[in-house]
Amino acid sequence: MDEKSTDELRHEIRTATDMEDYLEKNRTHMLKESLADHLHMLLAQKNLRRANVIRGSLLGRAYVYRIFAGDKIPSRDKLIALSFGLRLSEEETQKMLKLSGNRELYARDGRDALILFALMNHMTIMDANEMLLDHGFAVLDTAKES
Repeated sequence: MDEKSTDELRHEIRTATDMEDYLEKNRTHMLKESLADHLHMLLAQKNLRRANVIRGSLLGRAYVYRIFAGDKIPSRDKLIALSFGLRLSEEETQKMLKLSGNRELYARDGRDALILFALMNHMTIMDANEMLLDHGFAVLDTAKES
């Protein structure tokens, strides 16, 4: 079965008269995996250890372990920090943000545009934060949480 685009699904929602029917017909096109499952898949796919992710994201060790265990729902900034630690592409980061229920990075938002640039150019989180500061934006929140 071909994958439907988000625009196609939106069109079907607009024209739907019965949401139960819509959901049944499009069951295979819905996001299903949990954030924790997705993160584990990315870790294996990228052949990384959590220690690498922790160093690359500037997040606390215990906090990252709780995210991977599914015990902690991270903020958008912390997910973006994780994307640097996981060395994700822009597309992979957007998917992770969607799965978590967070707003995707938006190219018309100055701060998001800088983060997108950093991801597209394989920059580190330190480089991204420096660029954000240079342009008067808040750095990514990586404050340690319990």
